[in-house]
Amino acid sequence: MHANTRVLSLLLFAAVTPLFSEVALLVGEPFGKFGALNPTGHAAIYLSGVCAESPIKLRLCRPGDTGVVISRYNRIAGYDWIAVPLVPYLYAVERPEDVPASADDLAVARLREGYRRSHLWTLVPSGPENDPASGDWTQLAGAAYDRTIYGFALETTPEDDARLVRYLNSKPNRKRFNLLYRNCADFARGILNFYYPRALRRSRIADAGITTPKHSAKTLVNYCRRRPGLRLSQFVIPQVPGGRPSKKLRGVSESLVWSKKYVAPLLLFQPWVAATAAAAYLSKGRFDPARHCETVCEPGTLESCISGSGTGTIAASADRPARLSRD
Repeated sequence: MHANTRVLSLLLFAAVTPLFSEVALLVGEPFGKFGALNPTGHAAIYLSGVCAESPIKLRLCRPGDTGVVISRYNRIAGYDWIAVPLVPYLYAVERPEDVPASADDLAVARLREGYRRSHLWTLVPSGPENDPASGDWTQLAGAAYDRTIYGFALETTPEDDARLVRYLNSKPNRKRFNLLYRNCADFARGILNFYYPRALRRSRIADAGITTPKHSAKTLVNYCRRRPGLRLSQFVIPQVPGGRPSKKLRGVSESLVWSKKYVAPLLLFQPWVAATAAAAYLSKGRFDPARHCETVCEPGTLESCISGSGTGTIAASADRPARLSRD
């Protein structure tokens, strides 16, 4: 009887344990003053099979969990990466039904502050006299109020997810950010390459060797096209109305070519630099995530949308990698 019960438990566990989960590159459009100066945007990773035990410790998800968004940040509590559940990361609320149809700056600030006090206070303490916190921590909650986000998702397995959890939890989580060679897109590149070795790489021509979110998306699409056995789901999470629209995503050479504040001085004083940037953009830098991500993921359908059910996909072969890259 005991043996039969054990077998039944194993079967029930297998029935509720997914055979595959998802790793998704999330590419966010630039916004605000910094986005005007540096229009390369932001890169993060969504993992449907990995969840946050805390913002700085990972675990495997349990039934009913919706996964986690993890990214590298510059000035948040001295940590290199921070993990936030999917719905709060996008909307600063815990349930999709609580996402507002629109939100102005004041409403967004209230939502973020409420989430910080409930879940992030150990990382981001309140100011004097319990005042609302200030600083870059606002990147952790409500990303979809600031920007449109494009997603590119591939399958993972529970075994792959478990290896990643052990790997990241065992490493010192201390600030390593550098805008040129250890930025958010470098971190995302490392995670994707952990699951799919050499899937993402820098562009020495279009981006002068700097890892950018846009080129990461482009290389992932091309990687899958060369491997028809892979299935890449592509989707867009639209910006919530109410604030200023985010700006067009650009690479390094593209920024020099299309931004008047950069290209005008170059044409006047260093025309050869402008010509080189234009050639680099035309040869290697042209890619529009919006043309690839036609499936729109709304709050109520977020989980199924990101998982690839009904989303735009491209066939891409290659056997799954036998081992994980440590890039």
